[in-house]
Amino acid sequence: MKGLIFSIFLLYLQEVDCARSILQREGTRLGAELGPMVPVVLNPPQRGLLPILIEEPDARMSRRVFLSAPQGEDMWWPAESVNFIIDTGVQKKMVYNPRIRANSETLQPISRCQADVRRQLSAPTGKCFCLYPEEPRLPAETSSQILESNITPTVLFLKRMEIAGLGQCDFIDRPDPEGLMQALEELDYLAALDDDGNLSEIVIIISEFPLDPQMAKALLASCEFDCVSEMLTIAAMLSAPSCFLEPSAGLTHEAVHCHRKFQHPEGDHFTLISIYNTFKQNRESKVRAEPGMCVEKWCKDYFLDHGALKRADAIRSELTDILNRIELPISQPSFGTKTNAHNIKRALLAGFFMQIARDVDGSGNYFILTHKHMAQVHPLSGYGAQSQKLGLPEWVIFHEYTLSDNNYMRTVSEISPQVFIQMAPLYFFYNLPSSESKDILQDILDPDGSRNCKDGKQRPLTSNSDCTTESQHTTDV
Repeated sequence: MKGLIFSIFLLYLQEVDCARSILQREGTRLGAELGPMVPVVLNPPQRGLLPILIEEPDARMSRRVFLSAPQGEDMWWPAESVNFIIDTGVQKKMVYNPRIRANSETLQPISRCQADVRRQLSAPTGKCFCLYPEEPRLPAETSSQILESNITPTVLFLKRMEIAGLGQCDFIDRPDPEGLMQALEELDYLAALDDDGNLSEIVIIISEFPLDPQMAKALLASCEFDCVSEMLTIAAMLSAPSCFLEPSAGLTHEAVHCHRKFQHPEGDHFTLISIYNTFKQNRESKVRAEPGMCVEKWCKDYFLDHGALKRADAIRSELTDILNRIELPISQPSFGTKTNAHNIKRALLAGFFMQIARDVDGSGNYFILTHKHMAQVHPLSGYGAQSQKLGLPEWVIFHEYTLSDNNYMRTVSEISPQVFIQMAPLYFFYNLPSSESKDILQDILDPDGSRNCKDGKQRPLTSNSDCTTESQHTTDV
């Protein structure tokens, strides 16, 4: 038997890693005379610090087993290379929950259209093993993306295009009213709307950037705090695919050691700046000094994705061009100074003040102030790797939160509650649900205990029952 043997397993996301581990462990025993079995993950990288690495076989004679989640079905596969398909009939999707401003992992059946595609893919051999009845009650089509995504950018776009009244907008699939209201509320917190519900002057500038409104607001605020260069890098790195590669078996310790060289004590946002700056320095120095030394090799040696870093560089250039076009100032880089770190955190809080959490028990159980959920720092975060050695910060700002079996916050950096009070709008602060963490912030805001709101009205103290609720949440993690 010569050449390559192909097969494809269509799984939902949780099964991909499990199947890959089993095949790597058992591959040497299962028909070793046919060549090494090489599991290849086809689904695109997930947002986060470590995406799945697509492995290439080294041997001419090998057996590739493709593992794919539904996100990878739009990839091109040579039909003649597929021996058979095992179809589980379900998919794990990320659905945006407007109540908590986070994605939730949900398990859903595939659509009839997806099932037909999988059968057509196996047409040359006619082998499609469906792990569900032949005529299941599958939905005809998958849900529209607008029904499962954060629609705040869409609402901003519609208002920027002067679409009259979202209630009268003729959506093909109308979003949930709660999602629309949540999007308008978020835009209001970002000072994007005036008292009449029209766009403010600041959001006219924000809408020029191809970024989420929160990130665009943070980038705009960086012009005031003289950290534009650093915020451009953060925005680009978070908009591009993850720059980290998952190591192959046996190289995990080496990869962690390499990634640790870039870690910054202030948090993951700063780590991304360190990686980008080092990438740029190496690319420029190698071009000048060693023309034959390719920067791709440097990325490979440090388990970094060269393509993702190039994409981030292109996004950063595009954002810089937009700043120049609308004549906004771009400060000189000053990364590494204490003042610069403080200004970066202020700029981040200008846009992401709704994504704040506090470690309530000193062991990494973080209480998210906006919706009173508990979460932990992702293990692949810089804080996750150094938590036992350096300890975890009490207050953090995070870029992404996912509601799943393990509620994790990704891209986390330390902040001080004093800076949060300085940057967050007062009406947002007073609309936070009652909690012990809110009381701590209230005491910082009003040390005299008068607890006056910006409109002069008295605010009552949080009740003891509300304070105990926060500590009770930690036991549920």
